[in-house]
Amino acid sequence: DVQLQASGGGLVQTGGSLRLSCAASGFTFDDKVISWFRQAPGKEREGISCISDRFVSTYYADSVKGRFTISRDNAKNSVFLQMSDLKPEDTAVYYCAADRSIILSQWRNVHEYDYWGQGTQVTVSS
Repeated sequence: DVQLQASGGGLVQTGGSLRLSCAASGFTFDDKVISWFRQAPGKEREGISCISDRFVSTYYADSVKGRFTISRDNAKNSVFLQMSDLKPEDTAVYYCAADRSIILSQWRNVHEYDYWGQGTQVTVSS
């Protein structure tokens, strides 16, 4: 049974930090590309960060560079997103997504991914 579940969201003040987790099961994890997306009310889902397979290349949207860090622990079948210096504009539902053999130049394209987890809400107060 394929499962991909995001967790760790919550309410935080501007400038605070949160760590999101994405736990995977039911498929081979270490050869998958894993990405984080977020979707604010009334807006399209946007790619935030991406981490490749066992070779661990990482990618970030300009809006989060220097503030967010993606990592993975293949032994635990998990990917993490450490978020710091959070801003009100970071408020959104955050999703993790997975696939294999995507075109990495298109990592921010929602349609590149076959596997999606449930979202976790991040709210940053002003």
